Amino acid sequence: MDTTTSSGSSPATLQLHSIIPENPIAAMELSFPPFLRLKRQCLGSSVPGEFFLASCPSIVLHVLTTCDLGPRDLAKLEATCSFFRKPANFSPDFDLSISEVAALDICQKRAIFKCMGDEERQEIKRRCGGSWKLVLKFLLAGEFGCRREKSQALAGPGHSITVTSKGVVYSFGFNGSGQLGQGTTQDSWQPRPVRSLNGIRIIQAAIGTDRTFLISDAGEVYAFGKVCFSEAKLEVPETKLITTPQRVKSLAEIFVVQAAIGNYFTAVLSREGRVYTLSWGNDERLGHQTDHSCSLPQPLLGALENIPVVQIAAGFCYLLALAFQPTGMSVYSVGCGLGGKLGHGLSDSDASEKYPRLIKKFGLLNIEPVMVSAGPWHAAVVGKDGRVCTWGWGRFGCLGHGTEEAENAPKVVDGLKDVKAVHVATGVYTTFVVSDDGQVYSFGSGGANLGQDDVDENTLTPKLVSSLKETKERVVHVSLTNSGNGTGHTFAMTESGTLYAFGAGNRGQLGVELGENLTERAEPAKVAGIDLS
Repeated sequence: MDTTTSSGSSPATLQLHSIIPENPIAAMELSFPPFLRLKRQCLGSSVPGEFFLASCPSIVLHVLTTCDLGPRDLAKLEATCSFFRKPANFSPDFDLSISEVAALDICQKRAIFKCMGDEERQEIKRRCGGSWKLVLKFLLAGEFGCRREKSQALAGPGHSITVTSKGVVYSFGFNGSGQLGQGTTQDSWQPRPVRSLNGIRIIQAAIGTDRTFLISDAGEVYAFGKVCFSEAKLEVPETKLITTPQRVKSLAEIFVVQAAIGNYFTAVLSREGRVYTLSWGNDERLGHQTDHSCSLPQPLLGALENIPVVQIAAGFCYLLALAFQPTGMSVYSVGCGLGGKLGHGLSDSDASEKYPRLIKKFGLLNIEPVMVSAGPWHAAVVGKDGRVCTWGWGRFGCLGHGTEEAENAPKVVDGLKDVKAVHVATGVYTTFVVSDDGQVYSFGSGGANLGQDDVDENTLTPKLVSSLKETKERVVHVSLTNSGNGTGHTFAMTESGTLYAFGAGNRGQLGVELGENLTERAEPAKVAGIDLS
């Protein structure tokens, strides 16, 4: 055990960082002289007592870093006990409090943080507000918003991608452009691993019409299918098809942690919280005057230049960014605002924004956003208190407000007032909400992908998806088709890692064989051959 003691009356410095005795209980029972004992000075206590664990701070640190404590918990410890505020005398910074050291240790367990150099770590600390607890809050917010480093399933327009918690990728469905990454252009209804990625751990994926993007734990972006960053019918050269994952060279200098694919553009998020967009240039669209087909990443300028972003979401022609600040989270929007998609209270041509603009309505509603979702024409947010807000085009009841009217600014979904939401997913005029008890609600365009009993009726207000409740499993994540034309499909993933699929399956995108002459499935079916636990 690496320890150093000082002579005289000065207190001892114990270098016990990350070192746990073979018998912690016996170590706690050792008798220490008074000068080695720290005193407990709890807020509001007039009689300080002995803080026994202060004699072995490594045990305290071990508890803090292994008990799933969050930044708020660590901050409360500092606020209520002087022991947690004093310098811990641990490397790499002897002046850090034990709560700050614990936050740093927890950050180091994250894949995107591990490979940062010291200068990069200090820069992200500065951008987050100067505290490792705030850096931890920043990292956790990103993981919550897009399931980074966790299992996920994505329902694209005709094809599907799943990523296991170990970073293995499976693909199935339509493959006319090589978007399954299997080295061919043949469709497949059976999920198959993308074997060319062996040895590469994928932590996040994005899916669009005829293309797939994958993000590795090293911040590298791999793409396959149509090699372009825009689906819009613009004046661009003939698109090349790639049938196996290839690294995107133009993003090689950026450590990417998330990608989002819109119809006119693609956006990526760096680990420092900076947003870059590709394509949809000219006329200062998305704040830059490049060619429509430009494949070079352009930084998103304006209000978000000095504010880190934890999650991005791309709609047909607009982008949402969930921004992190020490005082809480906020949402910015940029792009085309027709129909009120940007949430600023406007719906005509003047509603468009070339640079990110803060959506102020959340402050008026006293809601702190923790997750954003951008459908092609409407958007949704989950608040920290579990409330759900929607806005944009309201066709088929996709906003859940009981009408098909558009909303130009975020509005709380009253039909979910008795539900504490933890997840929201938007698709083509369809919305799904997952509650904290694992129940799923949907509303919007009628069809098999809505999961409701009557597939021919639109649902104007939130309705429980009873077919998923009957599985008696707790759902934690939902993904549905977010682009393309025609009927889409939906995935619901449970806490145990089981994946259920329903909706259109004519190209094998459900991962489930359909009966003869059937093109869709209204009842959720278990997808076999994938372990997402």
